[in-house]
Amino acid sequence: MHFLDQAKIYLKSGAGGPGAVSFRREKYIEYGGPDGGNGGKGGDIVFEAVPGLNTLIDFRYAQHFKAARGGHGMGKDRTGASAPDLVIKVPVGTQVLSEDKEEVLADFTEVGQREVFLHGGLGGRGNASYKSATNRAPRQHQPGEPGEELWVWLRLKLLADVGLVGLPNAGKSTFINAVSNAKAKVGDYAFTTLIPKLGVVRHKGREFVLADIPGLIEGAADGAGIGDRFLGHIERCRVLVHLIDITGTGDQDPVEAMRVVEEELSAYGAGLDDKPRLVALNKVDLADAELAEEFAKELKAAGADDVFAVSGATGEGIDALMDAVLGYLPDRTSTETKGHEVEEIDGEEGGEWSPI
Repeated sequence: MHFLDQAKIYLKSGAGGPGAVSFRREKYIEYGGPDGGNGGKGGDIVFEAVPGLNTLIDFRYAQHFKAARGGHGMGKDRTGASAPDLVIKVPVGTQVLSEDKEEVLADFTEVGQREVFLHGGLGGRGNASYKSATNRAPRQHQPGEPGEELWVWLRLKLLADVGLVGLPNAGKSTFINAVSNAKAKVGDYAFTTLIPKLGVVRHKGREFVLADIPGLIEGAADGAGIGDRFLGHIERCRVLVHLIDITGTGDQDPVEAMRVVEEELSAYGAGLDDKPRLVALNKVDLADAELAEEFAKELKAAGADDVFAVSGATGEGIDALMDAVLGYLPDRTSTETKGHEVEEIDGEEGGEWSPI
């Protein structure tokens, strides 16, 4: 399944049905009269957040959504049938934006959330409604109100309790595989993660959703590497875990690695630089305890509050880090409240996606 986090679609609600022009012509009734009924209401455009969806890929192949128009009014004072609503199902975490992307028109953050987005047109009046003492045989009627139409953008921001950030090759894929039910791709090269990954972590009787996003490099805010396009998926997280490779990445030591990611989070904005962060020195199985302790002191001097020595490969230190994560979460997380599994996002390498 390809991963798509943005799509542009066209919406049009149904027009109201026209009213009828009709006159009674019945045997044994001396005087006839107008009996044209009103038209039916057009269908509304309705968005609904449903479980089990983690991508907007369906909207790549279906981009025009038009609700049906209301039924025509008929003789014998019969009102036309109202058209059914057109329900568009979207993943939880979807935002509906204006065409220029400047305004958030709707935000779906809960399963079952439902919102009428465009209203269908009202049906037109039939000629029976125009009858009066001075107008006994009216022939006028209304055609019905037109529907509303709009181009909008759908943008998906995945719902997760904890976000995992770091440079490429910091070991994030190995880490999320070790602590959750995710099956992220692991490789000995940069950018093995090309799309966000979700996993459900179970720790000490608690559950929460962990999101891993592609690695950040210096200049990501300006488009370097994969850019910072996927940071939107951790905007809703309560706490971020910053994973740092203790062995270094290229010519960057752990302190420099922390600085690079911190600066990219700050450049992105959207409140990410204000979120609480837990710094974790990863791959400590490849270094001695004295080196880990020395780097931890340097990271604290550079601004880190707490530093955890962990290893995604061996599981060392993970329990202590997960204990600290629970301290930032409410008594019941979104996963526990909803009571259902979060399906891991799976995507083909180089698959379809669109930046936020």
